[in-house]
Amino acid sequence: MATRTLLPCTLALAALVAALATTVTGGGTLADRGPLHGWYALDAGLFVLALLLLRRVPARRVAPLVLAGSVAVAAVGLLAPPRTSDDAYRYVWDGRVQAAGISPYAHAPDDPALARLRDPGLFPVTDGCRGWDERRTAAGDCTRINRPAVRTIYPPVAQAWFLAVHPFGGGVRGVQVGGALLAVATTGALLVVGRGGRRAALWGWCPGITVWAVNDAHVDTLGALLMTVGLGCVAGRRPGTGGVLLGASVATKLLPALALPGALSGALSGALARRPTRRDVAVLGAALGAFGLAYLPHVAASGPAVLGYLPGYLREEGYEQGHLDRFGLLRLALPDRWAPWAAALVLAAVVWRVLRHGDPRRPWRGALLVTGTALLLVAPAYPWYGLLVVALVALDGGWEWLAVPAAGQVLYLVGGGPAQQAVYGAALACVLGVPAVRGLLRARRCAAGERASAGAREMTKA
Repeated sequence: MATRTLLPCTLALAALVAALATTVTGGGTLADRGPLHGWYALDAGLFVLALLLLRRVPARRVAPLVLAGSVAVAAVGLLAPPRTSDDAYRYVWDGRVQAAGISPYAHAPDDPALARLRDPGLFPVTDGCRGWDERRTAAGDCTRINRPAVRTIYPPVAQAWFLAVHPFGGGVRGVQVGGALLAVATTGALLVVGRGGRRAALWGWCPGITVWAVNDAHVDTLGALLMTVGLGCVAGRRPGTGGVLLGASVATKLLPALALPGALSGALSGALARRPTRRDVAVLGAALGAFGLAYLPHVAASGPAVLGYLPGYLREEGYEQGHLDRFGLLRLALPDRWAPWAAALVLAAVVWRVLRHGDPRRPWRGALLVTGTALLLVAPAYPWYGLLVVALVALDGGWEWLAVPAAGQVLYLVGGGPAQQAVYGAALACVLGVPAVRGLLRARRCAAGERASAGAREMTKA
């Protein structure tokens, strides 16, 4: 019996791994996106099939199968260099600069002062600079580092990670291996926090892990791991430790700050005038302290330069008034100049709801609501931002929220304002519609149960 239930899931998982291997070795690149559409659709279909079959696997076999599948899904991301993002080359460069004893915030990659750190892996000299991930610097040199004329944007904990993986080859393969280790470690953390539940497969087997976390090696994976363990500590009544880990996750990529209201779920559930509880103070104080301490040495060394390219990045990505490329759904109904303010108002209302009515025993539920809502409002074109959502879904369930990173992936391939509004509109419909259907079915089951009980009582009386 165990074999009959385990084998179909194992075969579906093997098919998923095989499809992912083909996706990263021959499924297209950022310069040739056409083949990616079909491969990503196949990967998603096999992912759903494997999850459905996992429901039939005996409980005692779930955790080993989920972990083994996570290792396989992560490993295939190592089969090729990055194919859809060049961020990993900036990670390699920042790690190399730090290993040379130089602040990563002090110089841009094309600064002649750092010319001695260049090598053919990051500054190719023989291929004519024709690769999809190559561009010319202002001086005419070829490089794989994106935005070579600006200083780094990545926060201190991310920089510590880049330095940590630098000794392991000093190239892009090192950060990819690091991404694989982080991805599998996150699966392990989800199994522990979720007590060996099947939900961990929502992260461990997700095709985005192969592409975003390992092949493209986005540092968001480190933020997701720290956030997951931090929320687990908060739920496990270790608020100080949880706060430190959450602060470190924010000092990795800033986006995990959206999970903090979840960690403070119910903090305003009583009268607003009441004193904060010890838990509230510990979580918030530890998070702010960890974040500040991470930045302190870099601020002392580089001053305001620690902001790096962040202001320019926000302008470039369409968050500036007068040049909005984000907030697509809101801009369907509002003038452009109102969209950022409306987004802030909606997000503030969601945060307020979590702080007032959130469940402190399940802090990931509020974190998912805030994080998912923020991404729906902003509608980014970078799907790896959704790694936080994938981890939170694996903690809380609510698979409908996976539509949010899926929308980001489609937009990343297609681009354009109409596509942004269409795919994020579909994601919003999924997020709102699935719970409504779920509630309707639950109500019908309850009504059917009550009718059956009533019938049984009538039979007893008879």
